[in-house]
Amino acid sequence: MQTNLADWALVSELGQEADDILRRCVHCGFCQATCPTYQVLGDELDSPRGRIYLIKELLEGQEPTQATQMHLDRCLTCRNCETTCPSGVEYGHLIDIGRKIVEEKVPRPLSQRLQRTLLRKGLNSSLFAPAYKVGQALRSFLPASIQKKIMPARDSGVRPDTAAHQRQILLLVGCVQPAMIPTIDAATIRVLDRLGIGTQVVQGAGCCGALNFHLDAQEVALAQMRVNIDAWLPLIDAGKIEAIVMNATGCGAMVVEYAHHLRHDPVYVVKAERVVALVRDIAEVVAPHAQSLVQQLDVKRLPKRPVFHPPCTLQHWQGLRPLSETLFAKLGLALQPFTESHLCCGSAGAYSVLQPEISTSLRDRKLSQLSASTPDVMLSSNIGCISHLQSGTEIAVRHWIEVIDDALLV
Repeated sequence: MQTNLADWALVSELGQEADDILRRCVHCGFCQATCPTYQVLGDELDSPRGRIYLIKELLEGQEPTQATQMHLDRCLTCRNCETTCPSGVEYGHLIDIGRKIVEEKVPRPLSQRLQRTLLRKGLNSSLFAPAYKVGQALRSFLPASIQKKIMPARDSGVRPDTAAHQRQILLLVGCVQPAMIPTIDAATIRVLDRLGIGTQVVQGAGCCGALNFHLDAQEVALAQMRVNIDAWLPLIDAGKIEAIVMNATGCGAMVVEYAHHLRHDPVYVVKAERVVALVRDIAEVVAPHAQSLVQQLDVKRLPKRPVFHPPCTLQHWQGLRPLSETLFAKLGLALQPFTESHLCCGSAGAYSVLQPEISTSLRDRKLSQLSASTPDVMLSSNIGCISHLQSGTEIAVRHWIEVIDDALLV
């Protein structure tokens, strides 16, 4: 793709970065075949190729409008297009740049600003957990539309003391998972304990930053990244942990890009590189121990017909779908096949709130494909996907680590 950058973009680091990405695009349109929003809306400007043109025009001096902003907002950032692209276009990084520039040039309506601020601050607030518990307690009295947004309370069980293990990992608990589905963290700790691995949670570490980053507060997100890095580095420096483990692929996808996001900070980019080198998805930690773990399972307690929805942040961002599904097979999970496994379920963080019609359409499409295999449980590996899918089905939707934990021999 040929570009003719405006003067302001020529002297801008972001402009130069975007130009490098734009020039890789060959207009082939392969991305349209796998873009969820294009599948739903059928609008060229709601496809990766269309959004690339919008960003190109922006960098060449055309003033963006609220329509420009709308089309960029509608992107799920699933990165399915990157998996499809034959030219290696880093679309995810390009859309981040485009959104940041448009945000600076196009004021949002007050209603949008309030909604995004409430989402950012509410989900990152210490009040979220108690408020969510109240919602769970009153769930049966709430309107059906709200009930679907609240996960039923689950007993997380006993968490073992794993401090005595020689091998230790750090666990990022995130911002909403401990309140919404505490069993995921508890199950992770118990399974790793059976493998002789202890789990630590560092006080001071919190949200990975994804929520703020994708809701027009990139600087706030960068500050959260720095806080996490500073909380983790003392244990890394002391050689006390071997990995930073993620059991929510959305968080994992963000943390593995800390060095990229902090690339303009000469101090923290070096620190971020050290952190990123230790980041592991929970499947990566369990995989080398599959043979040992399966001997500690009562296979009769495993689901008979599980189906696995691979989150976009697992398969398109991190490329960990093959490893994960191979692990599940070794552990005795007979995954049922289904079509369109590459497509996004429509969750995408706060997207289901900001773009409810598109999100619900994608959710229902995904559930239709998953249900066709007549599963007894739907599995995933990201809190957002799990809660979003559960809002549209009576079939239990769980993190795979939970069903493995349930099958552990006493």
